[in-house]
Amino acid sequence: MALTTAPEQIDRIVGNSHHNPFDVLGPHRIQIDGKEVWTVRAYLPKAEVAWVLLPDSRQEVLMANDHHNDFFECVLDVHDLASYQLRYKADGHEHVVYDPYAFRSPLVTEYDAHLFGEGNHHRIYEKLGAHLTTIDGVVGVYFAVWAPNARNVSILGDFNNWDGRQHQMNIGHGGIWGLFIPEIAVGAAYKYEIKNHAGHIYEKSDPYGFQQEVRPKTASIVTDLESYQWQDGDWMETRRQQDPMTQPVSVYELHLGSWMHAASAQPAQQLDGTDAPVVTVAELKPGARFLTYRELADKLIPYVKELGFTHIELLPVAEHPFDGSWGYQVTGYYAATSRYGSPEDLMYFIDQCHQNGIGVLVDWVPGHFPKDGHGLAFFDGTHLYEHADPRKGEHKEWGTLVFNYGRNEVRNFLVANALFWFDKYHIDGIRVDAVASMLYLDYNRKAGEWVANDYGGRENIEAADCLRQVNHLIFSYYPGVLSIAEESTSWPMVSWPTYVGGLGFNLKWNMGWMHDMLDYFGMDPWFRQFHQNNVTFSIWYAFSENFMLALSHDEVVHGKSNMIGKMPGDDWQKFANMRCLYTYMFTHPGKKTLFMGMEFGQWSEWNVWGDLEWHLLEYEPHGQMKAFMEKLNATYRSEPALYTQDFDQQGFEWVDCSDSSHSVVAFIRRAQDSDEFIVTVCNFTPQPHSHYRVGVPAKGYYREIFNSDAREFGGSNMGNLGGKWSEDWAYHNRPYSLDLTLPPLATVVFKLDPARTSSATLSGFKLGG
Repeated sequence: MALTTAPEQIDRIVGNSHHNPFDVLGPHRIQIDGKEVWTVRAYLPKAEVAWVLLPDSRQEVLMANDHHNDFFECVLDVHDLASYQLRYKADGHEHVVYDPYAFRSPLVTEYDAHLFGEGNHHRIYEKLGAHLTTIDGVVGVYFAVWAPNARNVSILGDFNNWDGRQHQMNIGHGGIWGLFIPEIAVGAAYKYEIKNHAGHIYEKSDPYGFQQEVRPKTASIVTDLESYQWQDGDWMETRRQQDPMTQPVSVYELHLGSWMHAASAQPAQQLDGTDAPVVTVAELKPGARFLTYRELADKLIPYVKELGFTHIELLPVAEHPFDGSWGYQVTGYYAATSRYGSPEDLMYFIDQCHQNGIGVLVDWVPGHFPKDGHGLAFFDGTHLYEHADPRKGEHKEWGTLVFNYGRNEVRNFLVANALFWFDKYHIDGIRVDAVASMLYLDYNRKAGEWVANDYGGRENIEAADCLRQVNHLIFSYYPGVLSIAEESTSWPMVSWPTYVGGLGFNLKWNMGWMHDMLDYFGMDPWFRQFHQNNVTFSIWYAFSENFMLALSHDEVVHGKSNMIGKMPGDDWQKFANMRCLYTYMFTHPGKKTLFMGMEFGQWSEWNVWGDLEWHLLEYEPHGQMKAFMEKLNATYRSEPALYTQDFDQQGFEWVDCSDSSHSVVAFIRRAQDSDEFIVTVCNFTPQPHSHYRVGVPAKGYYREIFNSDAREFGGSNMGNLGGKWSEDWAYHNRPYSLDLTLPPLATVVFKLDPARTSSATLSGFKLGG
């Protein structure tokens, strides 16, 4: 038959080098001998013969391949070509398929591309990626990927034997390529085959893909995130109406892959009866495997609930290729890691947390990404997501690349990604990793290895603007959530609102407090008298930001020892020091974070390849340490004075911070909109003190509500017999005082008991007499 398209166009299709295959393939209205007819063209590699099936008329029209063995076409004198199919024979098998090039309704509109190009498409993940959809009554998957500098892009998958010639994509607005492939279902594995203008091929996972294969495989998987039925409506509504800044926040930070493993390599059973993916961990023990998200829900949630933490913080759960990166080198920003199960399994885990009154925070990593070939690096044959200049685009210390925050589409990728986890997974907050590495152009770079900003400074203005946009939108869409910065410098107003020029986080890790306290508790107690400033300095700046006190995973790796190993003295003193530190931490202004294993005194450093040392709980000191943590969390959560004014100077006052010779400090915490207050006294030496006088603001009976030296915690059980009456002895510039016993290496906490005080007054008992 006569050609109905130019030979060079056919050659470009056959050579897989066409940027707009819709110009050639599929149905086209043409004129032959003055008559308007249809032509259908199809590129079917390996096909021997092909037909067009017309379901309405039940016609079957043979297609010719006169001009190339794999290029078929025919002319049809019909009025409508809706829902036609292709039937062809290849490799001894017959196939009947809908023609992808017959579906011309793009999921990504010109308006979508416009918003994306501005950096303001907050739900771009609903447009880019792989999405189940129905077009003209046919179910399939619409694929869309941003690759503006590619010569051409194809979709590879199980459905086409990973042959990039079969499903060549069409470029649309804003450099976004798209194609609808009919009759693909959930579970199909796919990648993008991207060619640059030199013809070099890059096989990439989907940047917006919702799931990836279990490593070491790297393909994306077509996934439906809308099928899970959430049961956490009450939690979400309560969260929306609460201000987390005035609520107790006590976070249990953990790495899902090393909290606990299953001892057997037998397949884990999911609740739907199917087998969950089994990922073995050879470094742990033969046959060991990761727990699935659903198994973690059964084991982890009751444990955290018993301990009394308000939140769980997960080290990054976005897909990453290497277990040893702890999740911090992300290749699939929109894909929950498949190590522990499917996206629905993670949704189930978070749903169960909410139903048990536990919030979920996720570590988010916008500061860098790895160079793995299937990831974002050199994505379309150019430096698309990263800077081309290594002085801007590479963290040599980590061997990773830096996002180009000044490019609108890249910023949109990150902004929408943060929103995505709140939207699809109902998370309650993010902890943003390595913020300092984003904010400073000279971060870990020597002179000559970095480029100043337009004003000659070291500040990364584009990164700061990106963070402001992320935080502004998070709190606009999801009131009541947390956005926490791991920021280790003096960058101003990190946790201030964006409308006053802040970065917009509502919490910042207090790295200064952490370093001061670990240095202080690491020294022999005799020397602490010369370092009282370590304890008191944090209050000087405590209200300049909204701080979270964090003892995190970074402090128990790389030869730093675990928390108990940092403490001086014999075993008893080590446990006492740790209890004293934690009690001081939980009564100090700021929200709280502890890493897994710290709650029961694990000796070994955290090992990402192993379990926590659960056997230690069989020994009394470690069991008592866990019981201490349960009581400490319960006390913290029950006393509004310890959390309602964490970020207001009205919530804290020193009673005495100058007694360096005894290494003792005393302070008051006050509740918001209440007369309630708490008195905390810390003795940081192994020398107990009797008749130690502490000034208090009110007359009455002060109940000892917590004593880190209690016998039930493994302490010496020194204390104040349940409480003390105040005396009319002015001290520490206060009208009354308490005559206390301070246990060794301990923190004691007191609260005025109004009921007992009133009862004594009514009975005629002379208070303070």
